Amino acid sequence: MSHQLVIVLDFGGQYNQLIARRVRECGVYCEVKSYKTPIEELKKMSPVGIIFTGGPNSVYKDDSPTCSKEIFELRIPILGICYGCQLMAHLLGGKVTSAVTSEYGKTETYYDKSCAIFGAEDLPEKAISWMSHTDYIEKIPDGFKVTAHTDCCPTAAMECPERKLYAVQFHPEVNHTEHGAGMIDRFLKNVCGCVGDWTMEKYAETAIKNIREKVGDGKVLLALSGGVDSSVAAALLSKAVGDKLTCIFVDHGFMRKNEGDEIEQAFAGWGLNFVRVNAKEQFMSRMRGVSDPETKRKIIGEEFIRVFEQEAKKIGKVDFLVQGTIYPDIIESGTGDAAVIKSHHNVGGLPDHVDFKEIIEPLRMLFKDEVRALGRELGLADVLVNRQPFPGPGLAIRIIGEITDEKLEILQDADYIFREEIARAGLDKNIHQYFAVLTNMRSVGVMGDGRTYDYTLALRGVVTTDFMTADFAKIPYEVLEVCASRIVNEVKSINRVVYDVTTKPPATIEWE
Repeated sequence: MSHQLVIVLDFGGQYNQLIARRVRECGVYCEVKSYKTPIEELKKMSPVGIIFTGGPNSVYKDDSPTCSKEIFELRIPILGICYGCQLMAHLLGGKVTSAVTSEYGKTETYYDKSCAIFGAEDLPEKAISWMSHTDYIEKIPDGFKVTAHTDCCPTAAMECPERKLYAVQFHPEVNHTEHGAGMIDRFLKNVCGCVGDWTMEKYAETAIKNIREKVGDGKVLLALSGGVDSSVAAALLSKAVGDKLTCIFVDHGFMRKNEGDEIEQAFAGWGLNFVRVNAKEQFMSRMRGVSDPETKRKIIGEEFIRVFEQEAKKIGKVDFLVQGTIYPDIIESGTGDAAVIKSHHNVGGLPDHVDFKEIIEPLRMLFKDEVRALGRELGLADVLVNRQPFPGPGLAIRIIGEITDEKLEILQDADYIFREEIARAGLDKNIHQYFAVLTNMRSVGVMGDGRTYDYTLALRGVVTTDFMTADFAKIPYEVLEVCASRIVNEVKSINRVVYDVTTKPPATIEWE
């Protein structure tokens, strides 16, 4: 089934995928393409609109990302955001230069409500926008007019309605920009003429059709972790290829307390070809002496593939491997000119040679909330759809430093207590991810009449809508106090508990 398509042209900023998410929230299908995509390829895709993203560079430098000026002659509506705004000005004859005063964060912005993307009853003439720029548009191109400004930035937005060209210096895709989602929606509906007919129901239909065509008579192996992403992938593949699918659950030994048994039980009634592989010793043998988090991820990623290859040989020739990779995994592992934040075991951790015809990743263009919506559409139980995220490497990246059997047991017990108390306090529905981290730091303590020299445990809880940005959860002190008291009294080798109050950014959600 075809949909109206909007292209998000990626110039390397870290907020870029949020733009795609906002577009989809408006019921419009979009794809993110590199700025390097040839103009002929963009033409063939027949987009109804194009959005230029932000980026870390200065448009006037020779080595900065750019695109062909021909894109403005396609008569396709274009919205430039931040770097994309400056690039539009630069390519069309305006002047961009370094600003005397940079703008970062929440900024009071004055809007011209006659602009098609601002003109709405709910948008005041003055509101907060989220700025992040060191350059500014000193001179706008001929045919444009300024439609927003701040006290420091004379061109916070500009437009050329005759050519359907619009640009904003701020980031409407970020929640901090008041009415930002409405600006994107008005660009899509009022300027591009989008009807907003893209839904998870249609996504599921299209994905199932594409998977069937790709797989044909082949056999499929799915990497099933029991998490939201792989569970939704399993449901999608089950509907697409039926008994051609075998789900392999690799218990690498780094699961939370009792989790391996719980996952096996959860899928017992599905009618799937379900195989559990207990591979703790195989993984632990590779992890001995390893402390670096990136090395851990890459070792685990490669070892996962090797286990799948071993299991595939047992069930006959398998053509395809399916993974539950989602968009944030791709972003944080580095795409195009974007920086690598951390490699994910199922993206940056894959070995160069994989003994499968192809790897299928049906969720790679979806954000976490979209994956959950797809799961509900496919009929998955809430217990699976609402399960909080758990990284593929598991507790291996929640143990700082070298992994040992003793540290695993300590962390499993402490993490279990933390999760139990959060649920008991009724906070498990409001905190999107919460877990314990066993640090590699020891400190002096007193228990009874004796001196201790034991580990410090860190607790982490975050609230987020998209897992691209996150705030720390404001867990009541009395709940944290109960958690800390139970942990130091019930778990051996821990004498200090701390709580992480860092947002993302600058931190990531996981510690490693």
